[in-house]
Amino acid sequence: MRFGKFGWLLALGLLGSVNAWAQKGETVKIAWIDPLSGLMAPVGSNQLKTLQYLAEEYNKNNVAGVKFEILGLDNKLSPAESLNQLKSAMDQGVRYITQGNGSSVAGALIDAVNKHNERNPGKEIIFLNHSAVDPDFTNSKCSYWHFRFDADTSMKIEALTTFIKDQPSVKKVYLLNQNYSHGQQVVKYAKENLARKRPDIQIVGEDLHPLAQVRDFAPYIAKIKASGADSVITGNWGSDLALLVKAANEGGYTGKFFTYYTGVTGTPTALGQTSEGRVFQVSYAHYNMGGVMAKYMAGFKAKNNDDLYTGSMVSIFDLLTQAMAQAKSTDPVKVAAAMHGMKFKGFNGDMEMRKLDHQLQQTIFITVWQKADKKYPYSAENTGMTLAPVKTFEPYVSSTPTSCQMKMP
Repeated sequence: MRFGKFGWLLALGLLGSVNAWAQKGETVKIAWIDPLSGLMAPVGSNQLKTLQYLAEEYNKNNVAGVKFEILGLDNKLSPAESLNQLKSAMDQGVRYITQGNGSSVAGALIDAVNKHNERNPGKEIIFLNHSAVDPDFTNSKCSYWHFRFDADTSMKIEALTTFIKDQPSVKKVYLLNQNYSHGQQVVKYAKENLARKRPDIQIVGEDLHPLAQVRDFAPYIAKIKASGADSVITGNWGSDLALLVKAANEGGYTGKFFTYYTGVTGTPTALGQTSEGRVFQVSYAHYNMGGVMAKYMAGFKAKNNDDLYTGSMVSIFDLLTQAMAQAKSTDPVKVAAAMHGMKFKGFNGDMEMRKLDHQLQQTIFITVWQKADKKYPYSAENTGMTLAPVKTFEPYVSSTPTSCQMKMP
């Protein structure tokens, strides 16, 4: 009887051990739902390659022992097409999705994931948001199943306007942004923050233009010059920023640009060397960070002859693998519970996936466009130019409050 009891205990213990590490060797599918066609296709192509490259790197070694498989799905920058691709991903057994280009798309995906998870217990999906920065997603529209790895618009504007506050040469600002939720939020928060920190600064003009449709920004540059603006604040990305700075250079505008996405495909080449010292970027990463990010950037460039600039994808793999190891499972319900409030060391320092709203708390940098040198050697798009850090904001500084009333499952 004693042997029998011991045998049962041993068997249960071994079974528990097997279950505890059931995720080791599993393949985890992540569906990337972003544009591979239209004007923003170059951005989408770069980010899909980034996700695939990082999956290969983490497949070599990660604390959870899992393997990642990436499915690239073209959403044509359309919310409706994104929902079609979400269904396609689910039909292929995907339980994790990522997206980031266009907050209008992200909003549609958040709603769809919420409804799916509520109606299909046991088949839950997690949305890993790499770049969609509308603050509402971690405030009024917050969701337990949505995790944001970029810094939201309010966090970036908080850091950017704190930097501008100490720039006496900035006196007249023009706000030029894309006409959708992200661009509208940039305008809103820029006005609020400047009014509080530098009430002497004049907003001398503002425009909202269609997303990914404008091919000639010369008329906008003419308006900016006519307004007397010494600086432009823009959340534009992709072709909308590359063509804007190209028009500025061709039109002889010599003011400053305070941007979110200078490092994104096409913009470094458009800037060239004529914009040295006049273009600033606010971001959670930059080209010259060193450490593991330098390793990934060098490997990506060697393989693709392109720049790895969506560093949030590194954080996605870091948090996912650590959460899967802690949960001892790849089940989205268990993994979400582990990610909820998790603190970890990331490529840019201490990070925390805040419990209140699932907004990643992290360091933010202000960088300036300048010639690459010995201290900051990375050459963006092989231009001989780089983004060099001029100001660092620790997580407790860049953090902004949330109104999220998260509905727990």
